[in-house]
Amino acid sequence: MHHSAETAQPLHETPLLSMSLLLRAMALIATLAALTLAISIGGRWIGERISLAGNTDSVAPVTLTIGRDTLEVPANAIRFSSQRKDGVAERADLYLTWPQMQGYTKDNRDRFDDISQSSGLIFMQITQSTMSRDMSGRLEPIYNHLVDGKSETFGAGMTLHHFRADAGYPGEVLLTAPRVNGDDYVVRCMLPATAEAATSGDCQRDIKVGRDLSVLYRFSSQHLPDWDHIDAAIRHFVEARLVTRSDAGR
Repeated sequence: MHHSAETAQPLHETPLLSMSLLLRAMALIATLAALTLAISIGGRWIGERISLAGNTDSVAPVTLTIGRDTLEVPANAIRFSSQRKDGVAERADLYLTWPQMQGYTKDNRDRFDDISQSSGLIFMQITQSTMSRDMSGRLEPIYNHLVDGKSETFGAGMTLHHFRADAGYPGEVLLTAPRVNGDDYVVRCMLPATAEAATSGDCQRDIKVGRDLSVLYRFSSQHLPDWDHIDAAIRHFVEARLVTRSDAGR
């Protein structure tokens, strides 16, 4: 009996997972596990850094000398990390919640991180004064010559003045209010068409504080009814942080 040329050869079955493949799979699983752990830890760290977005909740005092004045400001009230160091500075950029007048904290982080809530912040820029008069002092010699003469009652004891077209303040109006003691309150604003369109920088005013400081501050038009309280609060905030020569010598 002749065997067929195609006599079946014995079948050598191989396992679905070879030992080398198992070892490679185990190594891959271990690598993925380590990577997952690293992402978990690193992700929390990165997430915290992103959520801070340059802010800090540290209240450590930062001593800044601007011109002839020295200030001690909590770090969480300073907007930019590059300014959070002791020494001589050309300016200090601050941001505070209104009406609390507080810097960044974990509890109020949404007001700093969410632009839709930024109208609840007041922004300040403190520099050495380059003008002899602040905004109130410039009303008579400058602003009164730049408005068109017409005025409107605005509310909260304020009067609205329109700038002339050639005054250099397109879209802005001038708001004034008499004060019992001192010069009239004066602020420039770009009033939004609706209350919902208000931003954190609708209105701008500057005051002189200390020996030679100019404090330029911006706030939302939503807070115009509080103009007198805001002005007093900002002056108090800066004056309370001025370092006198006797303090520095201690």
